[in-house]
Amino acid sequence: MRRSPPRHPRPFAAGVSPRPGAAGGPRAGSGPAGVWLHGLHPVAAALANPARRLRRLLLTEEAEAALAARLPAGRPWRIAPERADRARFNTFLHEDAVHQGAALLADPLPPVPLDRALAHGDGPVLVLDQVTDPRNVGAILRSAAAFGAAALVLQDRHAPPETGTLARAASGALEIVPVVREVNLARALRELKDAGLWVVGLDAAAPVTLAQVAHGLAGRRVALVLGAEGEGLRRLTRETCDEVARLPIAPEVESLNVSAAAAVALYELARR
Repeated sequence: MRRSPPRHPRPFAAGVSPRPGAAGGPRAGSGPAGVWLHGLHPVAAALANPARRLRRLLLTEEAEAALAARLPAGRPWRIAPERADRARFNTFLHEDAVHQGAALLADPLPPVPLDRALAHGDGPVLVLDQVTDPRNVGAILRSAAAFGAAALVLQDRHAPPETGTLARAASGALEIVPVVREVNLARALRELKDAGLWVVGLDAAAPVTLAQVAHGLAGRRVALVLGAEGEGLRRLTRETCDEVARLPIAPEVESLNVSAAAAVALYELARR
């Protein structure tokens, strides 16, 4: 998504009380009234994303200076900031939230149709089969952005909603990689096939490695499917894949964390 660089904001008005609860943001970080994004990376990326509808920006003095250094100068910020001390953030974020003195209340990003996401780039597409941990999904988004993935496809009912925790783990990648939510994952895989992608599921018991599969694709675009930790790929998902492949890890290690497996697999596809 294209970014609109803001400039250094105007000074905070003295005596302004942020009163985060009045904005409707829940303590958990998300809800009907919006999502509290926190941390310098997620907040800076959201400020630069014109697709984000912004509601409220709370910053400490130190975070203001840090954001001004991260964001290019020359244009006004899209939202007027409010001064807050660090103790104030504990009233609307989890106590263990690493906010770095920056929190932005924003609407969740609008849904992206699969066909439009495919046009976002020519890189691989990641598909998650009921991966529900928001930290894992966020970390996968970060790897997707790092290795040029075109999109991330989730099954809508068995995937985490957009939250501050997910955005924090993504470290800004939530604003870069289109996220597609599909009701029927098998149908989405068939649509990817119809669009010319070769659908490869990761399975520790597969007879061939991902490197062997990638070598035989001669530059063909890939959709990479990863299952939930413990459960792996569901039967229908596996059967809908064109083939399954494994990562060649040591036999003493049963499996990798799904976000680590995604990073290794994306590197392998990029390396070819």
